[in-house]
Amino acid sequence: MRPSPPAAGYELCVILSDMRIGERGQVTIPKEIRDQFGLGPETEVEFHVLNGAIVLKKAPKKLNLAKWKGRCGGAFAKLGYRSVDQFIEDIRGR
Repeated sequence: MRPSPPAAGYELCVILSDMRIGERGQVTIPKEIRDQFGLGPETEVEFHVLNGAIVLKKAPKKLNLAKWKGRCGGAFAKLGYRSVDQFIEDIRGR
């Protein structure tokens, strides 16, 4: 095992040099690495090609704003506003 040259923004090195891709294109990520980077079942990952190397990266969490839609309507109505937009315009002085 010899370290690879670092790429911009990444620390590249060979961790396991004798792993193989299975028949279905799968590779097992060692437990120590899964634990270090919080990679559990159903974790979404991204693959990037960087300077001829394949980089596996944990995908950023997606923020589900749909579940919050309409949650503040009652609170704004109590304050005398018909909508959040009306409240924002009011505090901006429009």
